[in-house]
Amino acid sequence: MEQIALELSVAQCIGLLSYALGIATFYQRDTRRLKVMMLIFNINHLIHFLLMDAPVAAFGALISVLRTATSIYLSSMVVAAGFIIVNLVVGLWLATSWLDCFAIAGSVIGTFTLFRLTGIAMRIGFLCGATCWLINNLIIGSIGGVLLESTVICINLLRLHHMVRTKQPSLTN
Repeated sequence: MEQIALELSVAQCIGLLSYALGIATFYQRDTRRLKVMMLIFNINHLIHFLLMDAPVAAFGALISVLRTATSIYLSSMVVAAGFIIVNLVVGLWLATSWLDCFAIAGSVIGTFTLFRLTGIAMRIGFLCGATCWLINNLIIGSIGGVLLESTVICINLLRLHHMVRTKQPSLTN
């Protein structure tokens, strides 16, 4: 019993580190630095999900690692479609419960949002993806993941409110 508690403690500590890395990522102003920080965050999150024994979420994080690394050099809908198809096929193959669909949906929505949406639509996409990841993190008991997605949802809601109130068409304002 103590060994299980210790493993969960290590997993939760890595999840809390993911929370800190995730917040630090969104403070980056330079796009390339943001993507590098996001890469580090996603690798850490992959390790967290593996230690939490959540293979579908871990695969979603792996897709995020590969997607982020690729986006440093390429931006193509064909590449996005490839990530989405692989995520759906492998995610469904790894799934052991219908609840795993939240991690799959979060990853698919994130990929589509990053490659295809801008402005208010992008914020709504981020909200939908973060909500799926929040539900997944609640299911698997990830403290850092719940904190991160809750923060992302709050920040996006505030930004979305501001954009709608001031009728800003894009994220550049």
